[in-house]
Amino acid sequence: MRRLAEIPEDVPAVFAERFNSGDPDALAEVYEDGAVFVAEPGSPLTGREAYDANAAFMALGLPITVRPRQVYSTGDLALLIVDWVIEGDAPDGAPVRIEGTATDVARRDPDGHWRYAIDNILGVREAAV
Repeated sequence: MRRLAEIPEDVPAVFAERFNSGDPDALAEVYEDGAVFVAEPGSPLTGREAYDANAAFMALGLPITVRPRQVYSTGDLALLIVDWVIEGDAPDGAPVRIEGTATDVARRDPDGHWRYAIDNILGVREAAV
């Protein structure tokens, strides 16, 4: 399994490798303590709720593909704009395609590795009213 990201541009690839491993604990290592995961606009999750939301996506048993669009960094912070898609056939054979453009913030931890501080998987989509 890929080590943690040493440069901000590698965070999405490390995320995808760990997501595709099917191991939620390995995926959780890509997030800093207290990180925010936004699976639905307007509903930020942290801690166990964030872990469980990511695990639910992983439970689909389908791979994620990521394509970083833009990465900007300054000091120990980075903004990442990443296109992603989870695609394949569900266990019942029905086609599944979930996609978005994430707007993420990564931070370099004291150990020198980059981890997500904010993972907003649907980017600029607005919350339902």
